[in-house]
Amino acid sequence: MKTNPGRDERFPRDHRLTTSTAFRKVFAAPLRYRGSGYLVLFRANPTGPARLGLAIAKKCARRAVDRARLKRIARESFRRHRDRLHGWDIVVLCVPAAPTMSNERLFASLERAWMTIENQTCVAS
Repeated sequence: MKTNPGRDERFPRDHRLTTSTAFRKVFAAPLRYRGSGYLVLFRANPTGPARLGLAIAKKCARRAVDRARLKRIARESFRRHRDRLHGWDIVVLCVPAAPTMSNERLFASLERAWMTIENQTCVAS
């Protein structure tokens, strides 16, 4: 009997960037990955788990349904790979073409971003 099905698919608070200070640190000196659907900014955080912040602007995706879909895909992809991304603070932004892209292409774009981050050497900031 499963006591807690789907436990790995949670997105707990300690895996999120929740404060403006945390976002500012990433924006101040990021490493970058630009894929076809997302711009991913990341910075080493050697003291904790991988944390994700989303900055999906209206300027990029006008309709709320598009912004929600882009956020949902980014969260789901991050949840699947967060164990491999330990020690990084990550901010995901969309590019203007993202709302018209298929879910598969968006997931593939993030897969490449996670591989890029995973291959970086984690140096203390």
